Amino acid sequence: MLRGQGASEPIDLRFRTLIGREAWSRLPLAVQARFSKRIGAGRSAVYRGQVLSTRHSRVGWLLAQILRSIGAPLPLESGGEQAAMVNVSEHLPSGGQCWTRVYARRGGFPQTINSAKQFSGPTGLEEYLGRGIGMALRVEADDHGLVFRSDHYFLRIGRLRLRIPHWMGPGRTTVTHRDLGDGRFAFDLRLDHPLFGPLVVQHAEFRDE
Repeated sequence: MLRGQGASEPIDLRFRTLIGREAWSRLPLAVQARFSKRIGAGRSAVYRGQVLSTRHSRVGWLLAQILRSIGAPLPLESGGEQAAMVNVSEHLPSGGQCWTRVYARRGGFPQTINSAKQFSGPTGLEEYLGRGIGMALRVEADDHGLVFRSDHYFLRIGRLRLRIPHWMGPGRTTVTHRDLGDGRFAFDLRLDHPLFGPLVVQHAEFRDE
């Protein structure tokens, strides 16, 4: 862990390591700042904003309801213009990150989605969704931000890690973090199935605190 020159905040180089120094240097400075924060125990980073649109296909909506059994990692409702908040804290067992997303809903209490990012596995980054189910992620950079794409899904039981065949998985997950300037960024989620097409498409915008 490093500290920036003249700064008291520790610097986290793990995302930079994943995409490489050259690709990192092309990112907007605001994106570099968000993804180089090392959030220690007892601290968190909070981002507030709105989910502007969420769309499900029929298959996507059904899948989102089925996945309630592992913690509801997909948005449950279609619609938009709903308040949203994201809290990022340290995942103490692994030194990774806990992501808690809270989405207001028209149909009841807010939906809370919890996941844990760990810097491990064959791609260097894994996201655990619940009940031992996770996905290995590949990270790419462009001139506007970062793109996270699922490489494969897996089930972890103790120390055993079982790769889920592609034909049994829900499809390709793509998450994009795109800088909008003025301390704002867009979060886009897509889940695309090779047979059923787009299952879930979500667009949200947040701001730095």
